[in-house]
Amino acid sequence: MDSALSDPHNASAEAGSPANGTARPPSTPEGIALAYGSLLLMALLPIFFGALRSVRCARGKNASDMPETITSRDAARFPIIASCTLLGLYLFFKIFSQEYINLLLSMYFFVLGILALSHTISPFMSKFFPANFPNRQYQLLFTQGSGENKEEIINYEFDTKDLVCLGLSSIVGVWYLLRKHWIANNLFGLAFSLNGVELLHLNNVSTGCILLGGLFIYDIFWVFGTNVMVTVARSFEAPIKLVFPQDLLEKGLEADNFAMLGLGDIVIPGIFIALLLRFDISLKKNTHTYFYTSFAAYIFGLGLTIFIMHIFKHAQPALLYLVPACIGFPVLVALAKGEVTEMFSYEESDPKDPAAVAESKEGAEASASEGLEKKEK
Repeated sequence: MDSALSDPHNASAEAGSPANGTARPPSTPEGIALAYGSLLLMALLPIFFGALRSVRCARGKNASDMPETITSRDAARFPIIASCTLLGLYLFFKIFSQEYINLLLSMYFFVLGILALSHTISPFMSKFFPANFPNRQYQLLFTQGSGENKEEIINYEFDTKDLVCLGLSSIVGVWYLLRKHWIANNLFGLAFSLNGVELLHLNNVSTGCILLGGLFIYDIFWVFGTNVMVTVARSFEAPIKLVFPQDLLEKGLEADNFAMLGLGDIVIPGIFIALLLRFDISLKKNTHTYFYTSFAAYIFGLGLTIFIMHIFKHAQPALLYLVPACIGFPVLVALAKGEVTEMFSYEESDPKDPAAVAESKEGAEASASEGLEKKEK
């Protein structure tokens, strides 16, 4: 997992030096400000809209849009799995040809990026279709076994509008595959981030604290303790990071001196912020206090990361600043409002769990019967 915010000076020198060895001109203050301001804005968009869509996702009935719930056990193991993956990628880049590895990764993320971008733009694109658009329903069902032992492997429902979105996303995918342009990279990166915040759900606040705490240590170790994360981030030609050129004002869209932000710095705090939004809704007070507090905390934490990085001229582990802010600010608000117990006792059930499904069905049946009784009266 790439989770480092790169230093503009170091990144320029290492990743962007011309082939003849001449030094690249230093970035202008305006270019640096534009680059990191844009990265901050791009980080906020998937968190905000992904959190809103996570509420609808939690209530959804479509099996293809069901969220994946992260338990405390998953959260505890995640930093170890992420460390093994990161180290494995680092060794691969050291042993094998970087060109061939990136070719395989490009094909893999080409497919994933098209699906993620299609899922992201589908709700927005639906508003632009005319009312008389011939929209047919489809279902892709793949099962294993037969009779009572039949098990669903894939159950994806889509329509003609989704196919149109898939076609538009494929155009971006081909553009990325052929040019590796930074705009195409960012479109895929934003789609991955938004889908992650929308579809990855923490089951409670304690699990969120375990996950963020573990990755807090993970991020510090792999950025300050070794050069592994920064090396992988600069060698990995895949949309696992958002990038923005610092020389955009000088070179336009063909600029190539990039600042970068790992998607881990967006998705990990983002799923915690989305959880707090769903907690706000569960309180039924018509306020989103904890969501706005954690959102403001994220802005503060990422802004502090950029400031520290600019002062010390070194890549920074963004979670070092984001984790204390995103956890500490909402907890302080809960202490002030006397709602700490409610916050840590809030629990989300796994929608794939049979007990949760049965409970939701009972709730739906109860609400339906209540509606019928009211109509009869």
